[in-house]
Amino acid sequence: MDIMGSWNAHIENSIRGKFHAELFSRFTKAIVRYRLVEPGDRIAVCISGGKDSFLMAKLFMELTRHNKFPFELRFLSMNPGYSEANLESIMDNARLMKIPLEVFETQVFEAAFRSEKSPCYLCARMRRGYLYKEARDRGCNKIALAHHYDDVIETVLMGMLYSGQYSGMMPKLKSTNFTGMQLIRPMYLIREDDVIRWRDYNDLHFLNCACRFTEKNYAVSGDDKTGSKRLETKRIIRKLKEDNPYLETNIFNSMHNVSLNTLLGYTDTEGNKHDFLERF
Repeated sequence: MDIMGSWNAHIENSIRGKFHAELFSRFTKAIVRYRLVEPGDRIAVCISGGKDSFLMAKLFMELTRHNKFPFELRFLSMNPGYSEANLESIMDNARLMKIPLEVFETQVFEAAFRSEKSPCYLCARMRRGYLYKEARDRGCNKIALAHHYDDVIETVLMGMLYSGQYSGMMPKLKSTNFTGMQLIRPMYLIREDDVIRWRDYNDLHFLNCACRFTEKNYAVSGDDKTGSKRLETKRIIRKLKEDNPYLETNIFNSMHNVSLNTLLGYTDTEGNKHDFLERF
C-alpha cells in the first residue's frame, strides 16, 4: 500500500475504532433521531476545507458501509476566492482521504470583502445560496453542513447575549428559496474537542478561516482578533463551565424544553409575532 493509502486507512480505522463512540456513534444517532437521511436522498456533502467538514465527509463515507436503504452522496466544495495555496491544501486533503471532491468557482470573498457591514454574515449567506444552487443542479435534494454540538449551544447563547432573541440552530431546515431542498446537520451531537482529538491523532492539517477579512486583521494586529462574537461566546462558556460542568448540556437541553406559557412573546412558524397578553 502506498503512503497516502496507508494514511487514509489509518484515518478510517480511527473512526471505526478509537473514536467510534465519540464520532461515528453520535453521527448516526443524530441521523436517526432527527431523520436526516431518508431512502432515495442525494446529499451534497459540503466541504469548506476545515476539520469539521472533512470529518463529516469521512463519516458519510463510513455510513455507506452500513446503510440499510439506498442514498447517494456528492462531495461539493466551493472556491469562494481562496488563495492558490489554500485551494491546493483542500485538494491535497481530499486526495489523501480519498474523497471524490467536486469544486466550483465563485467570487464570494470579493463581494463580501467590499461590504462595509458584517462581511462574515454576507459571506455565509452567499455561500449557502451558491451551495443550494450547485447541489440542486447536480440533482441533490439536501445539502449537509458540518455544524457540531458546540456550534449549536454557542448559537443559542449568542442570540440571547447579542441579538436579544432565543433562537436555536436546527438539525434540519427546509429551504425557503429552493423548493424541495433541505439543509441537514448530521454532526449535531458531536463535540468539537473530539473532532480536534481525531484531527491531531491522525496528524491532519486543515484550513481554519482562509478569508481576506481574517487575513487583513491578522496582518494589522498580529493575531486573529476579528471581533468574532462566536469566539467571545466560546470564552464565556469555557469560563462558566469552570463552576458548572453541566452548563453545555443544559444549554443544549433548553432547546427541547421551551415552555411557551412562560415566554413574553414568540414568533410562530408563519412568522407571526405573539404576545403573552393574548392569553388574557
